[in-house]
Amino acid sequence: METTAHEEIDGEQAPPMAPLTHLREPPTTKRGARTRAALVKAARKVFERDGYLDTRLTDITKEAQCAAGSFYTYFANKEEVLAAVLLEAQEDMMHPGMARVEGTDDPHAVLEASNRAYLEAYKRNAKLMGLLEQVAQVEPEFREFRRRRADAFIRRNARGIADLQARGVADREVDPMMASRALSGMVSVMAYNAFVLGERQEEGAPVDFEELVSTVTRLWANALRFPDHR
Repeated sequence: METTAHEEIDGEQAPPMAPLTHLREPPTTKRGARTRAALVKAARKVFERDGYLDTRLTDITKEAQCAAGSFYTYFANKEEVLAAVLLEAQEDMMHPGMARVEGTDDPHAVLEASNRAYLEAYKRNAKLMGLLEQVAQVEPEFREFRRRRADAFIRRNARGIADLQARGVADREVDPMMASRALSGMVSVMAYNAFVLGERQEEGAPVDFEELVSTVTRLWANALRFPDHR
C-alpha cells in the first residue's frame, strides 16, 4: 500500500496513524525503494523488540544490513522512520468500528463481527500497538494524531448507535457519543490488557479469544439494551 494512503470511515477520510509531515518523498529508483523498505521493516522489528526509547538508529541499520549513512538518505531521525512504520501498518491496524446495520441485519451479529475484526487486528499487531502507546506518552505530535484517530472511530460508532436508536433497537435515553466513548474505550483497554500486557485469567491461562469477543459484545448489547439482551 502507499504509505500516504488513508482509510475512509463512512465516506470520511480517517486521520493517518502518524504525522505525514515526518515523511519524505519516496525514492524514485528500485534500489532506493528496496533500501527504504528494508529500513522500515528493520525499524519495526527493532522498535517492537527494544521499545521506542531504547531503539538506536545503528540497531536499525544493522538489522537492515545497510550502511549507517544510508539511513539519512531516507529518514532524518527516529521519529521519521517510526512514522513510516506506523503508516505502512495502517491498513492492518485500522480500527473497524461498528459496521453499519442495515434493516435486515441482526444488530448483535453485526456488532460481534465488528468486535472480532478489531480484536483480531489488535492481536496481530499487539507489539506495535504497545509501541504506539509508549510513543504517545513522550511525543506530543504522535499523541495528538492518536487522539484524532481514536475520535474519528468513536464518532463513527456514535453514528451507528444513533441509527439504532432511531430504529428502536438501542436505548434512546443514552447519549450516543458518550456511550460510544465508554464502550469503545472498554474494548480498547481490554484488548491492550490481553494482547500487550498479557493479562491472565484466574487460573493462569491466557485470555481466551472467543470468550473475549463474546464478553465485549454482550456488554455492548446489554449497555445499549438490544431487544434480545435486556
